[in-house]
Amino acid sequence: MKVLVIGRGGREHAIVRQFSKSPSVTKVFAAPGNDGMQEDAEIAAIDEMDFAGLADFAQQQGVDFSFVGPEQPLSEGIVDFFEAKGLRIFGPSKQAAQIEGSKAFAKELMEKYSIPTAGYETFTEVAPAIAFIRQHGAPIVIKADGLAAGKGVVVALTEEEAVSAVNDMLEGQKFGESGSKVVIEEFLDGEEFSFMSFVQAGRIYPMVISQDHKRAFDGDRGPNTGGMGAYSPVPQISQEIVDETFTKIVEPAVQAMASEGTPFNGILYTGVILTKQGPKVIEFNARFGDPETQVVLPRMKSDFGLFMAAILSGKPAELEWDDQAVLGVVIAAEGYPETVEKGTPLPDLSKLSGVEVTHAGTKRLNGGYAGNGGRVLLVSASGPSIRGAQDKVYEQLDSLPWDGFFYRTDIGWRA
Repeated sequence: MKVLVIGRGGREHAIVRQFSKSPSVTKVFAAPGNDGMQEDAEIAAIDEMDFAGLADFAQQQGVDFSFVGPEQPLSEGIVDFFEAKGLRIFGPSKQAAQIEGSKAFAKELMEKYSIPTAGYETFTEVAPAIAFIRQHGAPIVIKADGLAAGKGVVVALTEEEAVSAVNDMLEGQKFGESGSKVVIEEFLDGEEFSFMSFVQAGRIYPMVISQDHKRAFDGDRGPNTGGMGAYSPVPQISQEIVDETFTKIVEPAVQAMASEGTPFNGILYTGVILTKQGPKVIEFNARFGDPETQVVLPRMKSDFGLFMAAILSGKPAELEWDDQAVLGVVIAAEGYPETVEKGTPLPDLSKLSGVEVTHAGTKRLNGGYAGNGGRVLLVSASGPSIRGAQDKVYEQLDSLPWDGFFYRTDIGWRA
């Protein structure tokens, strides 16, 4: 089979690599891809928002199906565009992608179908939003309604921080149109985990769970980021809780979307927090999480290509998972998640051994690589335990000089 993976980040590199390992897949294309993917895919320099260009390419190359990585093309309707041309593609329709594209849509859906989540209110103006914050106090959570590349959430520990976040989004337009409406939620305390599922034609295929680390610095301090590292499995979350999450959250969400006339196909990412009242939804995404994909997909024992072909054809399929633990650490450019400088040379990555390097924001430079974004790459290892995988990764990371870059030294500490 020939497969086209759409996107350019670390998540897409992990998807590309999993397809390239599948005996059933003879050719993997990545569009637009990144320089670090060249070992695992043929790169096609077509922007992920150029739907016509991507569809033409898929047709010309005789691609069996396309797989969409990032949220932006999904929210803009790439799946509808491909399907209208008779092309097979995996992902939600524009309507169904609202479960991620609008926080307010997702909260209203959960309220209507009694899916457990935090209490909330939605605001488009500053004054009532501030009044709500003053009334409820801190800690409190402020979310931009639309897409903000994983950075549109502020967990405010003081009322002042919350007010500042509301001003930034509604007045300062920090996230542009995405922040013209905000959702303010009660703060939930507990252990978080990511529960991702393949969904197609009403069938749900859950993946093994993972946990990512959102804060920039050790000890879960600093600003929220797109994710600084992740690991799987999550030993502190019992199988009983995973099963409860499936029956009380994931299944009802898929059924709710169908009932609303917006059936969901694609990857349903459920961000969950285990509270004293049981598991509750933090957020839904309409695609793989990043960096969770980089630690979940390597645990898949099944042939990824065969599995995808089966579910896209409406045939029943099964997934097998490895018991090995996988832990990954993100290397980010100094200054991330704010402004970063591009072009800083990376150390010689060929000196890393016994680990996997997933490229996110890198560019080829003088036979090596340089940083070309905020999150530059992820280094992961597998092992019989989280501690074993963690030791392996950090031993390798600590052996190289990372001038101009930083990484957390405590990924996996909660396990």
